[in-house]
Amino acid sequence: MNRMHEWIAAAKAGLGIDLDVDIAELLDMTKVVAHEVARPAAPITSFLVGYAAALRAGGAGAVSEANRQVTGLAEQWAAERENGAAAL
Repeated sequence: MNRMHEWIAAAKAGLGIDLDVDIAELLDMTKVVAHEVARPAAPITSFLVGYAAALRAGGAGAVSEANRQVTGLAEQWAAERENGAAAL
């Protein structure tokens, strides 16, 4: 197990969380947000994904769905800004 996975396991244990999510999917989302929106937006967006999943009754499926939604939103948001800049 690498350092990141060890940390995630320790953080989950410390927070009393028993939930396995697709870490690669979440990392991909943060990459899209960091590159298409702004680097500091990535950790805040991760928090928002988790919060949205909790509001939707939680679980790995809710995390994945919120993650997919926000990834698409970030891509769309960036494209709209790019198209708007091209029109100027």
